Amino acid sequence: MPGTLFIVSAPSGAGKSSLIKAWLERDAAIRLSISYTTRAPRPGEIDGMHYHFVGREEFQERQGRGEFLESAEVYGNNYATSQPWIEAERAGGRDILLEIDWQGAAQVRRLVPDAISIFILPPSIEELHRRLQGRGSDSEEVVARRMAAAREDIAQCLAFDYLVVNDRFADALEDLVAIARARRSSIQTQEDRLAGLLLALSH
Repeated sequence: MPGTLFIVSAPSGAGKSSLIKAWLERDAAIRLSISYTTRAPRPGEIDGMHYHFVGREEFQERQGRGEFLESAEVYGNNYATSQPWIEAERAGGRDILLEIDWQGAAQVRRLVPDAISIFILPPSIEELHRRLQGRGSDSEEVVARRMAAAREDIAQCLAFDYLVVNDRFADALEDLVAIARARRSSIQTQEDRLAGLLLALSH
């Protein structure tokens, strides 16, 4: 039985990155998909851990060979997901987590219809604004732009399979863990894995 592809999206400020980090620490059966990007590494970022950093020419060559499951251009930089890596990991029965925006998620869901998509919501628009302001690194103009983008992102949430509200971090984390457990317990997943047991129990 192939592994499951979990897609996680959220507006900026919803706490997605922190939740995903904690989820991966809790669930060793899930591996994070590392995206390709033409963006230059930021201080502290490591090639192959945070992103696969490549030049624009290499990116375009890989794209031309059909290696990307989805791709997008954000603020002049290209980002993409490796299709061969995800296919190989899933074929080996391993679950994969893809952290991506809603537009990329829509592309992936069309190509991988059995993927499980999750959208993380803030508890309120006021709390989202407070979190974005609390970063302390953005001007009010930038915060306003992020808030406008967040509203557009949130408008797409009903296209996802699951909604997780990040009000209390611990509760939101438990929701993510529960989604993965439920998927692994589903009949589609268990039928092949427990074929021998099911046969023995039915005779």
